[in-house]
Amino acid sequence: MSLRFLSLAGDGIGPEIVAATEEVAVAACAAHGVTLALDRHEIGFAALARHGTTIPEAVMAAARAAQGIILGPVSHNAYPPVAEGGLNPSGVLRKSLQLYANIRPARSRPGVPTPTGHAVDMVVVRENLEGFYADRNMHMGPGEVMPTPDLAIAMRKITRENSTAIAQSAFALAERRPRKRVAVIHKANVLRLSDGLFLEAVRAVAADHPGVAVEEILVDSAAALLVRDPTRFDVIVATNMYGDILSDLAAELAGGLGLAASLNHGATHAVAQAQHGSAPDIAGQDRANPGSLIGSVAMLLAHLGHPGPADTIMAALDAALANPHTRTPDLGGTAGTRAMTRTILDHIAQADR
Repeated sequence: MSLRFLSLAGDGIGPEIVAATEEVAVAACAAHGVTLALDRHEIGFAALARHGTTIPEAVMAAARAAQGIILGPVSHNAYPPVAEGGLNPSGVLRKSLQLYANIRPARSRPGVPTPTGHAVDMVVVRENLEGFYADRNMHMGPGEVMPTPDLAIAMRKITRENSTAIAQSAFALAERRPRKRVAVIHKANVLRLSDGLFLEAVRAVAADHPGVAVEEILVDSAAALLVRDPTRFDVIVATNMYGDILSDLAAELAGGLGLAASLNHGATHAVAQAQHGSAPDIAGQDRANPGSLIGSVAMLLAHLGHPGPADTIMAALDAALANPHTRTPDLGGTAGTRAMTRTILDHIAQADR
């Protein structure tokens, strides 16, 4: 059995954590009799310097052909304007491949302290193609305009189609989890039309899942409740921006963004992508935590029907995180990126014996 992934290193700490993730994914797949081949392409500043764009068409062709994609973090805020080649590779992939769902689990790990002391286990299911995100909510042109130098207007797009699709993803996930609960996040008391449409679509899907408990929560209340008691949440479904913000909060409550795995998927493609950014201030220093992207590739493998390698990766990651000497400084540890990766690889090798 074989798989072929496209690997995109990105910017900042991207090359370091992508290299670590590649090693772990190849080893875990081999332990289960799966051969993982990797096609590597440049994106971000490296591609801009060589090709005049941060995501060349050759990359998109490879992405469309790949069975899965490993996407390193990118420094898109530092890119030149789009007219000068400064596209956001993440946004381009999500829009071009129709990756409508962004699945972001937040689970605390043994030995890793959490800010509130709670054991956290939730998943944020975030709509990925609409909302206030200007780079992906229009067919042509941006979603933001400035009629005058002192006036900026952002347009928010919500469709019944994508609201229904993300709700179906959330309820299907909830049915596989022990607690079978979905919290629907909205602000329909103010955004009556757009969030009202989202709520209407989610309620229609909920009616087809009577075994799942449903709670509707205003987004500001949800933020407060997450801090007060994150254990009350199981699956959270939200529009794009709400899901983006709340998933970062949930990740910190579970131990930190360095562990925040993330999977972007649509009907035919899936991308493993760390939830955090490119952290250029620590790039090349062997300090970056590879855990988020490693957890993301485990999600990708499970999504593609390979639970064996996925479970092996997560067990090895948990074992490395349990010891402060084998986890990175952001988690109160003393290990560098390479040392933490070697420990994960050692656990995979031991599990294979």
